[in-house]
Amino acid sequence: MAEKREIQSSVKDETLIEKRRTQMISGAVMLFKEKGFHRTTTREIAKAAGFSIGTLYEYIRTKEDVLFLVCDAIYDEVHARLDSLTHGAPSAQALKTAIRNYYLLIDDMQDEFVVMYQESKSLPKDALKYVLDKEVEMVAIFERLLEESVRSGELTLSAKEVKLAAHHLVVQGQMWAFRRWALHGDYTIEQFIDTQTELLFNGITKADQYVKGESR
Repeated sequence: MAEKREIQSSVKDETLIEKRRTQMISGAVMLFKEKGFHRTTTREIAKAAGFSIGTLYEYIRTKEDVLFLVCDAIYDEVHARLDSLTHGAPSAQALKTAIRNYYLLIDDMQDEFVVMYQESKSLPKDALKYVLDKEVEMVAIFERLLEESVRSGELTLSAKEVKLAAHHLVVQGQMWAFRRWALHGDYTIEQFIDTQTELLFNGITKADQYVKGESR
């Protein structure tokens, strides 16, 4: 698991730190989306969060710290929603539940996902490495669920196909945030989840049959 990057704070109350940083994230996401990371100032973030610039610097040291917190909040939510899946459930059903939970998370945090992928390049090297490592961990959750479905006989995929399918599941979900301007007029989130899940499972089955046919 990626080692969490420490954000320095002069405040010792962990509950207050979490509260203030949540306010910062909310304000920053709106500004980063509208103006971009580089054109947004820490003073604007403080104002959007509802407190002074002096208070802001009690909880973070740089604007990059705020961007890091936005990214980290996404991955915390991913793990909160996916790590708790029941391992005793049928493998394919667990996979479908994970897809649903992840896509609903993207619906809840659409702006955060857009900001993360557009602006994460502005993070310092150590923070960017942490974010990329967390992305790999997120994909690994789906790899594990796909592997369990293979072991149970519900899917037939090679190890390389499992890895590609896991990345595919993650990226297809993110489409709901990045292509919302085109999708939201035609689909509700529930319709999007149902259609994507059906396409993904049918696609996996058909691709497997095609590969087997080609190899004969």
